[in-house]
Amino acid sequence: MNFTNKVIWITGASSGIGKALAIELSHQNAKLIISSRKKEVLNEVKNSCKSPENVQIVLLDLEDYSQLNETVTEAIAAFEKIDILVNNGGISQRSLVKDTNILVDKRIMDVNYLGTVALTKAILPHFIEHKNGHFVVTTSIVGKIGTPLRSSYAASKHALHGFFDSLRAEHFRDNISVTLVCPGFVNTNVSINALTGDGSPQQKMDLATQNGMQPERFAKLMAKAIKNKKEEVYIAGAKEKLGVYVKRFFPKILSIMIRKLSVT
Repeated sequence: MNFTNKVIWITGASSGIGKALAIELSHQNAKLIISSRKKEVLNEVKNSCKSPENVQIVLLDLEDYSQLNETVTEAIAAFEKIDILVNNGGISQRSLVKDTNILVDKRIMDVNYLGTVALTKAILPHFIEHKNGHFVVTTSIVGKIGTPLRSSYAASKHALHGFFDSLRAEHFRDNISVTLVCPGFVNTNVSINALTGDGSPQQKMDLATQNGMQPERFAKLMAKAIKNKKEEVYIAGAKEKLGVYVKRFFPKILSIMIRKLSVT
């Protein structure tokens, strides 16, 4: 795949992975639609891209998924088609199960899972009609391995794997691809914005996140996975990748390893 003149819609594009991916794909000559709730910040991202005239802004709130059919219509109108949807928007968590209000669980599922699913369903007829489309989904290594302080976040990411694996099987004859991208620690504001047990943001950077991969490096690897239409890819450090394979072949050993992680 060559990204030249491909129309790529990126959600969660105002910061972190989404912002870095938008800038990277602009340098690979893609036409971009960038979305989040923050118009001013999206304008800054647009102006950071190689060709701002090939970048359109569509405001999007994944939590308000009843309005997404109208949002999809607006996005398609920007360039008259969409080739790739990057489902990247989401929110993380830092709280113990026993301390997490059920409304926090609900919000995380609404944003990370139901919002993503609703947007996917809204654009799916467009992909089917054109017999072409590619869903890219930013999940997480935690979408393969549940770890302390991330119960609802892990659940939402596990759910995305189940949904998109099923979608891939149902629509391969429509020439629709699915790429599940599982990041490890990436140096973004994800931990600062993560919800605590009462729903307030954590407002501090985790050390592991601070020491994570730079988003620009991550974006280059993610773009390569999209270009190669990988079904599932782990973009992470060696320890995080190892955990996925230990889980697959030696699950009891991984359980022992996970118990030793800090829960404070």
